[in-house]
Amino acid sequence: MNAQLWGDRADAAEAAVVARHLRRVWALPFTKLGVVAYPAVPKERIAWLPWHYWWQAHLIDCAIDAAERDVTPRRLKRVEKLFRSHRLRNTTGWTNTFYDDMAWLGLALERAERNLLIDHRSPIATLEAELYDSWAPEQGGGIPWCKGSDFYNAPANGPAGIMLARTGKIWRAQEMADWIDTTLRDPESGLIFDGIRPARTEHKMERTFYTYCQGVTLGLETELAVQVGDPRHSARVHALVDAVERGMTTNGVIFGVGGGDGGLFSGILARYLAFVATTLPGVTPLDRAARAKAAAIVTTSATAAWDNKHDHEGLPVFGPDWSVPAQVPGVGDAIARFTDGAVGSSSIPERDFSVQLSGWMVLEAAARAERKNSPI
Repeated sequence: MNAQLWGDRADAAEAAVVARHLRRVWALPFTKLGVVAYPAVPKERIAWLPWHYWWQAHLIDCAIDAAERDVTPRRLKRVEKLFRSHRLRNTTGWTNTFYDDMAWLGLALERAERNLLIDHRSPIATLEAELYDSWAPEQGGGIPWCKGSDFYNAPANGPAGIMLARTGKIWRAQEMADWIDTTLRDPESGLIFDGIRPARTEHKMERTFYTYCQGVTLGLETELAVQVGDPRHSARVHALVDAVERGMTTNGVIFGVGGGDGGLFSGILARYLAFVATTLPGVTPLDRAARAKAAAIVTTSATAAWDNKHDHEGLPVFGPDWSVPAQVPGVGDAIARFTDGAVGSSSIPERDFSVQLSGWMVLEAAARAERKNSPI
């Protein structure tokens, strides 16, 4: 399958998100963000409640993917408008209390500056300082999930480490990668646990395996393999790609975990598997095998997501599990709500913006992997 076909499919996913979700914030001109559901209830559509900071950061990342794949003035303006609107809707500046949220936005800001030449030096520096200063080895970390928390997890340390590596704090990024490998890697499966509460004697380790924990770890280790060249980073990527294939896929398709925050998890893993496929350095058989295996998971998952999409009014709707046909989106019996710092799923997960972003993300990942592997 060629890169152009995957690009056309990613274009369709982009068009669906733009048509169904992008709206002005509080009806203000020159603003656009993603409404968190389709169809949306009035508080979501008009009041922009609740506010899902990290979903919007991934919307920006997907918009950057599209602009990098085929740069146009409209796509560049969209990225700029999304950043400006994010800052406006966040009300308190660029930061919030969750370190994983800030890392995701920081990654998008840094990518836009590096690849699209959109100047964001001030907010990048602000977010970098938040992440760098949160390092807490005396508490058993790592950086915590959020301010005041005793939970140190992969979803915060992974993207924070990638951002710090890309902004020049290589030593801290390596410390984060080593902490994840030493503390959160399961010696039996090779997968990365969610996180740990070092100060607690009971329920110390959260032993759940999430797809996005594997994704951010792959991203961090691959970034360090490129920048540092230490063989331990490439070796960890080799092992984790194998573990993901064994434990996070069915027939080569990445697991789905429903809507809400979980709707983003599969797309994040696909993004960083594509990063492995296109960027992991080295010419050894293990390097080549890891790149090929990562690319295969991405393209198999993207094929399943596309084949099982639902066509609604001429545009795709993606399901939370790419191996199962998607449903028509609807409000259903329950909408996504915050619970204990996380967003649960709507009763019809296809309604959640996170699920549609993941569908867009895996198609952009496939287009990226196919471009890299295409003959020049």
